[in-house]
Amino acid sequence: MQDNLTDLGGLDDRSRTILRQIVESYLETGEPVGSRNLSRELPISLSPASVRNVMADLEYLGLIASPHTSAGRMPTEQGLRIFVDALLETGNLSNDERHQIENNIAGNHDKSVDDVLSEASEMISGLSHCAGLVLSEKQVGRLKHIEFVQIEPGKALAILVDEDQNIENRVVNLPAGLPASALVEASNYLNAHIRGATLAEARQVIEKKLAEHKAELDLLTQELITAGLADWSGSLDDRRSLIVRGRSNLLKDLQEGDELDRIRQLFDELESKNDIIQLLGLAERGEGVRIFIGKENKSFSLSGSSLIIAPFQDRDENIVGVLGVIGPKRLNYARIIPMVDFTARVVSRMLT
Repeated sequence: MQDNLTDLGGLDDRSRTILRQIVESYLETGEPVGSRNLSRELPISLSPASVRNVMADLEYLGLIASPHTSAGRMPTEQGLRIFVDALLETGNLSNDERHQIENNIAGNHDKSVDDVLSEASEMISGLSHCAGLVLSEKQVGRLKHIEFVQIEPGKALAILVDEDQNIENRVVNLPAGLPASALVEASNYLNAHIRGATLAEARQVIEKKLAEHKAELDLLTQELITAGLADWSGSLDDRRSLIVRGRSNLLKDLQEGDELDRIRQLFDELESKNDIIQLLGLAERGEGVRIFIGKENKSFSLSGSSLIIAPFQDRDENIVGVLGVIGPKRLNYARIIPMVDFTARVVSRMLT
C-alpha cells in the first residue's frame, strides 16, 4: 500500500478511534455522522462535546469534512487513505469463497488464457458487487508457429499462433522486390528459432541472430522478418487487452444527482483505453495489492472512484497484467482487498 498522507503519530488513541468510527459508519451507510450519534457508537465513553472537539481537530487535519450544510462529518479521500493504510483490519475469505474462486477460474486446465482472464473478471465482479476488470498483455502465451501469406502485391498476412492456440493476424508491408519464396524462407527461419518463446524474447533472439549471421538470409528476407516482429510487438495500447465485467453493479442503489453523474463519468473513463493501460504500470511499481482512492488514480480521477488491483505473473514470474475491482469510494475494503489478492494468485497459478 502507499505511504500515509498524514503521520498517524500525530493522532492520539482517542482521535484514531473516532476517525475509525467515522469511516466505518460512512462505509456502511454513506451518510455523515454527528457527534451525538458517534458518542453512542464509540467503544470508549466520551461525551458529545468531547467528540466534537476531536472531530474539529480531524477536520483541521483534512481527514473529515462536512458535506453541504450537514452537521455531521464524513471522511475525506485523505481520511480514507489513512484508514486503509493504518487502521483497517482486513478480513479473511471464507473457505466457500476460496473454493468458488478456484473452481471457476482454475477448475478446467484446458482453458485458454483469455477464458481464464474473462472468468476472473466475472468472478471478482460477482463477489465484490462492483465492476471487475482485468488488463493484460495480449500475447501471454508462448509462440508455437509463425507464417507469412501474401494477400496482394506489396502486402502479406502475418499469422501468429501461440501454445494456447490463440491466433493473431496482422497485415505487414512487404519490401519492394521481395520474391514469393522469401515468405516461406522467413517463416521457416522464425519457426526454427522462436518456438516456445514469448514475443519479447523472440524479438531479442532474432535481432541477435540476424546481427551475428546475416549471411544466412538475403537482405530483403531479413527486412521482412524484422518488420513482422516489430508490427507484432506494436504499440503499448495494441498489445494490451482490457476486460470489464459487472458494470451494472455500479448502478445499484444509486441516488440521483451527483452520484449518478459520477457513475456516468466512470463509464466514460472505462471506455478510454489509452488512460486505463496506466494500471499495469501502477501495479508494476509495487508488489501485492494496490489501492487508489479518488484523485490518487489519474485514470479515474473525474469520477472519484476507488480502485483495488493486484498484479498476476506468467511462468517466468514476469508481471503480465493486473486484475481488480473499481467502484465507489464506499467499498468494503476489508473484504475486497484479500479477495483481489487471492484471485490474482489463482490466475498466476493458472498461467504457470
